[in-house]
Amino acid sequence: MTLSRDSAMNIAKVLTEAMPYIQRFTNKTIVIKYGGNAMVKESLKQDFARDVVLMKLVGLNPVVVHGGGPQIGKLLDQLKIQSEFVDGMRVTDSKTMDVVQMVLGGLVNQDIVNLINKSGGTAVGLTGKDANLITARKMLLERSSVDLTTPEIIDIGHVGQVVKINRSVIDLLTQGNIIPVIAPIGVGTDGTTYNINADLVAGEVAAELQAEKLILLTDVPGLQDKDGNLISKLTAARVAELIEEGTISGGMLPKINCALEAVQAGVKSAQIIDGRVAHAVLLELLTDQGVGTMISNTALSDETALSDETALSEI
Repeated sequence: MTLSRDSAMNIAKVLTEAMPYIQRFTNKTIVIKYGGNAMVKESLKQDFARDVVLMKLVGLNPVVVHGGGPQIGKLLDQLKIQSEFVDGMRVTDSKTMDVVQMVLGGLVNQDIVNLINKSGGTAVGLTGKDANLITARKMLLERSSVDLTTPEIIDIGHVGQVVKINRSVIDLLTQGNIIPVIAPIGVGTDGTTYNINADLVAGEVAAELQAEKLILLTDVPGLQDKDGNLISKLTAARVAELIEEGTISGGMLPKINCALEAVQAGVKSAQIIDGRVAHAVLLELLTDQGVGTMISNTALSDETALSDETALSEI
């Protein structure tokens, strides 16, 4: 089929717009947390796989960390196991942990690997239990109250937090031109298996790899203020204010916190973007119109920083 002149010009415009971003990110590590509706809708799944393969082909270094909340919830419902969440974390008893391992480490992980491989890439699936990739410990939540003199400690079962990422495992794969696809299941020093929030794992992986960028795919355009307006940029000080006033709460809390901790640990920037948008990852990385909410350690006040994150705006 012969392209019209206008179509050909549009393609050329897209390619030339992408070129400076490809040059900037060549040989740089981009950690992507993949989850939400982007993992459920077939067309979005195909788009994501192609995006990751294209990133690898043009010289970027993608590392994928995935969730699987909708898939876990669906199977738990079928098995009549009730789900409960505390501060965005799924309470995980032994039965739920079995389902989590089955869904994350098996069905979801291998589905992503298969899609990437079918799209022309070379991907390998891992859980945090493989080669002690993710060492974890039990997470205990604290909840303060005016009625309590000391914070209440909440045990949410087999829910863990990252102690250590074994970078050598990831390096071995990426140096072999392989795309790692990581399920957020960790293991304790005593062999206990833990369900870990995928956002938190992605943040820790990005920090350990000193990634250029951490991208968190979600089901909203980004962080919104109380009036529903997109907040395009955030710094550490502003995050604290928004948590205090209740703008950041629920499932957005672990996303914002892991992004903030990642940039404070050396990741250049973190971006929360809408995974319901086709090719959202490429739109963020390779176009002038960045998307979602960007979190940086310091304000972007100088011209160099501004040019690095050109025109971050609403979708």
